[in-house]
Amino acid sequence: MHMRFLKLVILITAFLSTGSAFAQCDSLANLCSNNISSEFISDGQQYRALLLNDEVAEFRLTMFGGTTYRLAACSRIGKRNLLFRVYDQERNLLFSNADHHNAVYWDFQVTNTLDCIVEAQLDPDYSASSGCAILLVGFKQ
Repeated sequence: MHMRFLKLVILITAFLSTGSAFAQCDSLANLCSNNISSEFISDGQQYRALLLNDEVAEFRLTMFGGTTYRLAACSRIGKRNLLFRVYDQERNLLFSNADHHNAVYWDFQVTNTLDCIVEAQLDPDYSASSGCAILLVGFKQ
């Protein structure tokens, strides 16, 4: 009987912890949206990942030629602790915010349509061992 009760308590605790983490991600996504200024239109997606230790999240995007995009990446309120890198389909590095003091957003002008991969991970120099990674995409018309 005690073992069954213990399993139930562990299950409920895990469920509540996960719900709390996603609620924090919701708040972070709302704050991160401030980095998509009014000149950009959101693509309507919130790319999210809950990262532990040195995990890397991978998001796939198609950027259409002739368009300017803004990628906004957040992990902690007021911190620049999320690293993000943009690759083409052959995994050639196109951009890394680590080269720009962990910028929380960056604008890209795309001349030709491009399928790309965006990787995000917590910067081990500035963050805790876990956190929520949020990536938002906006474009100019």
